[in-house]
Amino acid sequence: MSDREYNGWANYETWLVNLWMDNEQGSQEFFREQAREIYDAAKPKPNPGFTQAQLARIRFADWLKEYHEENRPEMPTCGLYYDLLSGALSEVNWNEIARHYIEAIEEEANA
Repeated sequence: MSDREYNGWANYETWLVNLWMDNEQGSQEFFREQAREIYDAAKPKPNPGFTQAQLARIRFADWLKEYHEENRPEMPTCGLYYDLLSGALSEVNWNEIARHYIEAIEEEANA
């Protein structure tokens, strides 16, 4: 366990973002639907070396990061609160959250 781990996640920031994504039924369903769409679209074409789950995880992690950056509250682009929010978001392990969602999709498919 590293010094930064928090409740089984890479760090507090990652745990907190995932908590808020899963906190309400509406947001949970929204992110699961997005993960499912990305997973379904990631069927490996001639792309040796990547499974469908690996491709989906990479694409969903990128989508999550972009989504949260685009939807953060409006504020001046400098100052204490901007720096704090930017610093916290830069610590989020988007790949870990994406893996959590994609693994859930695969578990459902294999059940």
